Amino acid sequence: MKNTLGVEFNSLLGQKTPYCSHYNADLLFPILRKEKRKELGINDSCLPFSGLDIWTAFEVSWLNPKGRPNAVIAEFAFLADSECLIESKSFKLYLNSFNGTKFESQEEVESLMRKDLTRASGASVDVIIRSLNTAEELLSLLPGSNLDELDIEVTEYQVNPLILEVDSEADIICETLNSHLLKSNCLVTGQPDWGSVVIRYKGCPINHEALLKYLISFREHNEFHEQCVERIFMDIMQYCRPKHLTVYARYVRRGGLDINPYRSNYEEEFDISRLTRQ
Repeated sequence: MKNTLGVEFNSLLGQKTPYCSHYNADLLFPILRKEKRKELGINDSCLPFSGLDIWTAFEVSWLNPKGRPNAVIAEFAFLADSECLIESKSFKLYLNSFNGTKFESQEEVESLMRKDLTRASGASVDVIIRSLNTAEELLSLLPGSNLDELDIEVTEYQVNPLILEVDSEADIICETLNSHLLKSNCLVTGQPDWGSVVIRYKGCPINHEALLKYLISFREHNEFHEQCVERIFMDIMQYCRPKHLTVYARYVRRGGLDINPYRSNYEEEFDISRLTRQ
């Protein structure tokens, strides 16, 4: 099949696929990160950032040895320096394949998922399974100043980093900004991906109106979640040149999965609980 850009893409995304309820690790479809990173001038052997892709799965179930179902929430953390990301539909199909399969314990399921996802992505994956009876999922607000009410005129809906502006004559500041107006489209199907984004930096002041226009310019852009976050990181580094930068996006779930990538050149962890629309 071909994706929305007319590029050959041999995954199950966008195709009619049968529901598989028996465990099958072969359903996972890895995608090399380095191909898209070449577009951004990123040397895959020496990344300019660290980070994680944090996936939350709200539709995870399996059968105990007596055939009684378990229902849980699972969180998966993929390293940004892993060789591959996992295509989302294949991940959903993989998780669904646990639904009709019997396992001795939750620990067995965690161990199997960790092994399968580590093999598929090429780096260690952390897996945490939480009981619906004990998990305390508190909603959170994004840190920093929100840009969304700025009175701007928007004319561009394809990514344009030239929109970005910085006051290079001003003093260095530390600032955290956020927006709920990030929207892009799936690279393969063209379906909308809605996200909220946090940008924290130390450097010359970035023009807020220009930054919001830049984020909105992703509105008709076709790229996976992880790739959008890396593009934002690289564009801000190139055109605004902060000393420190973190970009963290939390995307609205689709098919019971949300994806929350962050990239940073100075922060090791950047934890935010799920947002209202997640």
